[in-house]
Amino acid sequence: MTSRIHPTAVIEPGAELGAEVDIGPYAVIGPNVKIGDRTRIAAHALITGHTTIGADNKIFSGCSIGEVPQDMKYRDEPTRLVIGDRNTIRECCTFNIGTVQQDGVTLFGSDNWVMAYVHVAHDVVVGDHCVLANAVTLAGHVTVGDHVTIGGLSGVHQFCRIGSQAMVGGMTKIVQDVAPFITVDGNPATVHGLNLLGLRRRGFSNEEIGHLKKAQGYVYRDGLTLDEAKLKLAELVAETGNVHVQTLLDFVSVQGRGLVR
Repeated sequence: MTSRIHPTAVIEPGAELGAEVDIGPYAVIGPNVKIGDRTRIAAHALITGHTTIGADNKIFSGCSIGEVPQDMKYRDEPTRLVIGDRNTIRECCTFNIGTVQQDGVTLFGSDNWVMAYVHVAHDVVVGDHCVLANAVTLAGHVTVGDHVTIGGLSGVHQFCRIGSQAMVGGMTKIVQDVAPFITVDGNPATVHGLNLLGLRRRGFSNEEIGHLKKAQGYVYRDGLTLDEAKLKLAELVAETGNVHVQTLLDFVSVQGRGLVR
């Protein structure tokens, strides 16, 4: 099967298109864009900047992918946006390239489901298998782990981290880091326990979940300081060898914007 490029689409010289791509009416593809095999770009989408998009993505109408950052310090540096494979990016989403204040690249993984009007700002890093519901806003330098779900209309403050397997409820305000495996909700965000539904869906055993419940108690329920909780987590790792508890320990051991507790 050959590529299908609508006659009204604008493909600027220098753009690189893989095999069997589909470019819809009035879409614009900039000169520094690389698009992988079988990716579909719908009508009126703009793909610009130094942007690399992998294979089998679906980018819907009205998206702006690869525009310059909404950062007043940006001075036209050739920073980048890299998007992985098999993502669905629905209508009117905006993804920006990075800045030289960090690594110069915005990274968006594979197998993610992105609903309409989502904003992914400069220098954001998103993992794989995430769900970003309608109008989620990720500010600059935000990091999101794998298998994270963020509910609609939620906003994440710049430099915040959201750990793998976390669940963020709709209309939640995130101004501190969200630990892995945890459900948070509200304005400001508060912890509502483990993301049990997500963990079970992804095949966590009852034993693994039991260890995480004990770990959650150290961090959130037992009245310990964070330093005391880290010591208890280390003891639990030594006792059980549970790699997920180690993931939680590693996350809370990083000095960031503080932890939602």
